[in-house]
Amino acid sequence: MACDDNEAAARYRPTMADDPFSPDTLPLFPLGSVLFPGGLLPLQVFEVRYLDMIGRCHRAGQPFGVVALAQGHEVRRPGAADEQLHAVGTLAHITRLEQAQPGLLLIECRGEQRFRIEQASQLKHGLWVASFSLLPPDPAVGVPEHLRHAADALRRIHDGLRTNGSALALPPVDAADYGDCAWVANRWCELLPLPLATRQQLMALDNPLLRLELAADLLARTGIDAGSA
Repeated sequence: MACDDNEAAARYRPTMADDPFSPDTLPLFPLGSVLFPGGLLPLQVFEVRYLDMIGRCHRAGQPFGVVALAQGHEVRRPGAADEQLHAVGTLAHITRLEQAQPGLLLIECRGEQRFRIEQASQLKHGLWVASFSLLPPDPAVGVPEHLRHAADALRRIHDGLRTNGSALALPPVDAADYGDCAWVANRWCELLPLPLATRQQLMALDNPLLRLELAADLLARTGIDAGSA
């Protein structure tokens, strides 16, 4: 299982109430990727278990929880391994929803606060819900001088992608904060070619300076020269 002691997988427990929109429960969207606070996430929604949930969240202006899969697949498959979820996820707020055709929703989400699953349960039609606790937002920590190269390189990469009309989901210019450790670390964690387990561990870290230091180290290991990117 792709979990360590700090990332115990949330397992199926058939004791949760069947209403995923009760005040004490959060509907979950398990993915083979990690959503970071401040990150942008486009999704194509077509599974029955998610269509109603996404519609209701959008109408109510409520978030849902994005969690990375420790085991299983995003789309249910006959005979596939049971889904198991990492314990720390990120609230996702829907910023755009389009009904592309019957049975297909195209949505864009923004990552908000992190949360920890206290107890998860899978309903009869496959939707996961959880009782949860919100984790404290990352404290505002300025980027220290020895890590400025990582922030400067990130700005140049973003500028280049915007100039070239990249299809990647880029943060709005007015939302960028290249002077904040957590924001810079999160954006690098989204861009770097990292294994899912590594990305998950970085997202779950409570220390934004440590997260940026580790991201900068991974940046160097990939062969990207942050000083001249």
